[in-house]
Amino acid sequence: MKTAVIVTTYNRPDALACVLEGYSHQSDQDFVLVVADDGSTDETAAVIRSFQRRGTVPLTHVWHEDQGFRAAAIRNRAVATTDAEYIVFTDGDCVPSRRFVEAHKSLAEAGYFLGSNRVLLGETLTKRVLREHLPIHQWGWTDWAGQWMKREVNRLLPLLRLPDWPFRKLAPNRWEGIKTCNLSVWRHDLARVNGLDEVYEGWGLEDSDLVIRLLHADVKHKSARFAAPVFHLWHPEQDRSSLPENRARLEVLLQSDRVRSVKGMDRYQAA
Repeated sequence: MKTAVIVTTYNRPDALACVLEGYSHQSDQDFVLVVADDGSTDETAAVIRSFQRRGTVPLTHVWHEDQGFRAAAIRNRAVATTDAEYIVFTDGDCVPSRRFVEAHKSLAEAGYFLGSNRVLLGETLTKRVLREHLPIHQWGWTDWAGQWMKREVNRLLPLLRLPDWPFRKLAPNRWEGIKTCNLSVWRHDLARVNGLDEVYEGWGLEDSDLVIRLLHADVKHKSARFAAPVFHLWHPEQDRSSLPENRARLEVLLQSDRVRSVKGMDRYQAA
């Protein structure tokens, strides 16, 4: 199955380089990468060109002008550049575990989207990872346990690997806590709901909106926890001034049965 990994980024080239290194060493190399760039400067483009020259994994750079936080819009644009059957969403500060792509592909199932979780790195460890180019995508239990004992990671449980057992479908209507830093979905299901809703501008809840509309379309949640973690590099808290307005939008959606986004990916497909 043709798979595309959509990596969203904005002006954090050192973190993006660490993330792309992780994708260069995946156990399953049969996928394409699309960097969905929310208006970064040329320094980010230079990092991407460097990885393109290496040619480990096909890599496309999709950019739009910086007009504030518009993650929904750039993700929709990125999806429109590929004909992949299966889409994995993640972020440019989330380093994939070595079998991340393999796990999402192996757990993919008709009628379901996948949501997984992350391990949060502390500020000190993050600075070391970026400064010393530490290959955390290759770390094992011993490495992570040592960092946990130093309180430089928040938890170890996501590192457990469990097979595709029935527990993965125990919360089919769950939307809380599912984020586009670690989410995968069939392209035809994404098209049914018209992708992410670009009326969400500013940080917050555009991913929850997508998941709720997938549920409205009878696409159910399947857990990819204990199979496909990412390692989230520390950063200062985002500007949350748009959160109240976005939360109000989400509350309206929750009271409805609406499936399609108001302003979505069909704009790019038509073009």
